[in-house]
Amino acid sequence: MKIQKLQYAVLVLMLMMTLSKVQGQTSDEKYRKPIVETIKKIEAIFKVTVEDKRKLLDGKELNYADWRIQQGNLEVSLTNVLAPFDLTFYKEADSTYTIRKFEYHKVSVSKGQDRLDYLSGLYDTAEEWETRKAELKKCIYTAIGLDKAPPTPKSKPILTPKRNYGNYTVENIALEILPGVYVAGSMYKPYPLKGKHPIILTPDGHFFDERYRKDEQYRCAMLAKMGAIVVGYDLFAWGESKLQFPVETHQNSIAETVEVLSGIRILDYLSKLKEADPTRVGVTGGSGGGSHTMFLAAIDDRVKVSAPVVMVSSYFSGGCPCESGRPIHLCGNGTNNAEIASMMAPKPLLIVSDGGDWTKDVPEVEFPFIQRTYGFYNKKEMVKNAHFAKEGHDFGVSKRMALYPFMAEHLGLNLNKVKNAKGVIDESDCVMEAKEKLLVFGDNGERLPANALKDIDKLYEMFGEKNHKEHEVKK
Repeated sequence: MKIQKLQYAVLVLMLMMTLSKVQGQTSDEKYRKPIVETIKKIEAIFKVTVEDKRKLLDGKELNYADWRIQQGNLEVSLTNVLAPFDLTFYKEADSTYTIRKFEYHKVSVSKGQDRLDYLSGLYDTAEEWETRKAELKKCIYTAIGLDKAPPTPKSKPILTPKRNYGNYTVENIALEILPGVYVAGSMYKPYPLKGKHPIILTPDGHFFDERYRKDEQYRCAMLAKMGAIVVGYDLFAWGESKLQFPVETHQNSIAETVEVLSGIRILDYLSKLKEADPTRVGVTGGSGGGSHTMFLAAIDDRVKVSAPVVMVSSYFSGGCPCESGRPIHLCGNGTNNAEIASMMAPKPLLIVSDGGDWTKDVPEVEFPFIQRTYGFYNKKEMVKNAHFAKEGHDFGVSKRMALYPFMAEHLGLNLNKVKNAKGVIDESDCVMEAKEKLLVFGDNGERLPANALKDIDKLYEMFGEKNHKEHEVKK
């Protein structure tokens, strides 16, 4: 009995202390209180559940806390109380919200849909969209920093001996795209090489084994067998680029600049080959390579066919600075990858998505928005979505099987070249090379040119910029 009385007394004391604390909240104390208490009040007012699974609210107090609640508007209220702590919320269900850290490149699905609704209200005709597209194109080009890029060095490409695999060849290539800055890749060509052939660029993504992995080799080999000249190339500070810049510098915003410029200058080189047809150019890549597929297609009119894989999203702009380190998504007072992908209209566009990442909502959210843009030209049939609801974030075989016919149709490739006796597309006779065979500069980088730049500060200086990220680290 004494224990029960003691427990009761403690509860009464706690209640009195709480009441005292509430009563003591005046303008003298700036109405300061723990944010968890304000969140509880929001839950009661709006009859919702707000979950803090990561304990992000622990120990945080907020000035004028309850005054930030706007009755009648739940999401404004949540924003008002969370924003001072660089926190945000995700709507998980009709009455359930989750608190998360603010990430500039990622919002909730509902906010992505809101953004698309807003963008749809900006243009209703092809003429209005062309005006918007021109504004975006100019801004993206400048935001990336391409307007400040030094001229392409006049050095010759570095090429390794060709390996002949019967109906296609492979040789490794490095181009000096900036003074002392080389982009490395592998170039696949049809064999025998007669006449003019389409060009396909395939920027690498953030996958294990980099551009040496099997899915990229399959993709490049198959497209070459079908009749295209194909180059798969490294990200910045990724693959052989790490011989010049350590992988940590991949987190610098200049990575986005160099990667977009790599695509442009590789295309410059390929377009001058006597066996290339510069009027038939395609680009495809997955993940981060999907981002750069969209970016290149958006700003370079030479691209005639685009196939971004597992990247088109209205609420995710890429978690890496090489995709969102430059303010391209702030262009036009705010854009997103769905609108950037739409900049291909009315040219052929294949969007490959899956159910295991930020592209899971493409069929219901992003694709209708993009189709609407194509509708301005009466060309809805030129945009396709290959969605794999039970798959995850990769460039797997089913996604490649969707890619091959699309590229064949719109670039004039011969799909029959990659079909077996049963008439089925078959990758089995593609030769998978060891990483060592795909290197340009040797097993230990011994063939890296003597002028190779290894100072990222000087790389920034080429564009008239300073490396603020490095300076912050030094502080």
